[in-house]
Amino acid sequence: MKILMFGRGVIAATYGWALERAGHEVEFYVRPGRAAAYGTAIDLELLDARRRLRGERVTERWQVTYRESLEPDHDFDLIVVSVQHYSFPDAAAFLGPRVGNATVLVFNNLWVEPLAAVDPLPADQVAWGFPGVGGGFGDDGVLRAALLPVVFFGTLDQPPTERGRVVREAFRQAGLKLQEKTDFRGWLWIHFVLNAGMHVQSLKLGSPAGLIGAPRNVREMLLAVRELLPLVEARGIDLRRHRSDVLPLKAPVCLTAPALAWLLGRFAPVRLTLESHANPEELRAFGRDTLAEARRLGVAVPRLAAAEPYFAGTAAG
Repeated sequence: MKILMFGRGVIAATYGWALERAGHEVEFYVRPGRAAAYGTAIDLELLDARRRLRGERVTERWQVTYRESLEPDHDFDLIVVSVQHYSFPDAAAFLGPRVGNATVLVFNNLWVEPLAAVDPLPADQVAWGFPGVGGGFGDDGVLRAALLPVVFFGTLDQPPTERGRVVREAFRQAGLKLQEKTDFRGWLWIHFVLNAGMHVQSLKLGSPAGLIGAPRNVREMLLAVRELLPLVEARGIDLRRHRSDVLPLKAPVCLTAPALAWLLGRFAPVRLTLESHANPEELRAFGRDTLAEARRLGVAVPRLAAAEPYFAGTAAG
């Protein structure tokens, strides 16, 4: 399969590497002028947890191919889009007239209605997924990231299409386990508020690493997320369809906070994800957009509102 990774972020680079290792042909679309700045290789320091839970360390200088233009008659089979949620409208608008015959995998956080987000794209060529990767590019240009063993796929209002099945098989060939989410809209929004609670707590602590091995900090994060669940319900999501995802958030924090703090400190791939995150604007945007929606719908979110000074003041772009 010929695959175009849209952009050169953490998700695109890590999965691009894994997919190429599985025998697929991978290129990256980058903005005009970026290819020369990036050079011909990506320096990787990965913790690959696909085969061992603790992860296998990979240090590699990976030779990559960039392109700065995309014509509608291209021959890509798959375009993978994973950008910041506030950048997705621009990505979809750009790709709309340039999709050609490719399947577009939306591999992305979204806080807007998913079907509205992909309106510029051919509806029958869209597949839905979500990554299990985290990390960041350091000041030295090295990508430090963890590749977790599971990737998520789902559907919105129809069963998986043949295109969706082909995409799933490509990720399966890359050694990844697939988890299916039948109400992907609801799952995305629950995941979004989970991130919002975690990211805002990270801003208060100065870094996501402040959650590692710190039950008190994790407790505050869990309480912030818990008060955001009614916001998801106010958007029309039946949380009963997501019991396994919501249960840890509703369980007594005296039990879950120490357990999660221990996990963050002892599970090396997750620890690396928190230690290597390098985009504070992403953290702020989650807080801003979640709080704006809560105010629009009249849902009380006191912890998030009290934290507003930590994320207000910079446009999300």
